[in-house]
Amino acid sequence: MSSTSQKHRNFVSEPMGDKDVTELAGIGDVLGKRLKDRSFDKAYVVLGQFLVLKQNRQSFESWLKSTCSANSKQAGDCYECLRDWCREFL
Repeated sequence: MSSTSQKHRNFVSEPMGDKDVTELAGIGDVLGKRLKDRSFDKAYVVLGQFLVLKQNRQSFESWLKSTCSANSKQAGDCYECLRDWCREFL
């Protein structure tokens, strides 16, 4: 695993439960509000999209950029967070 943020490590360290979308690495208040406005209010809803896109990095990052205007770093951080969570719990 590459060097990750504390937010990433915290997210990956426990089951998803009912975590807010802003608990995902790369997703702060601004992107979180944009996602919530599109009904992606919980981390597990974004995980569902991640799985629908077959955990494909390019597809997921493109979706995140078009859905909430994430930049490449934010999209990559979110992808890696969900990928690592899946490796740990699925």
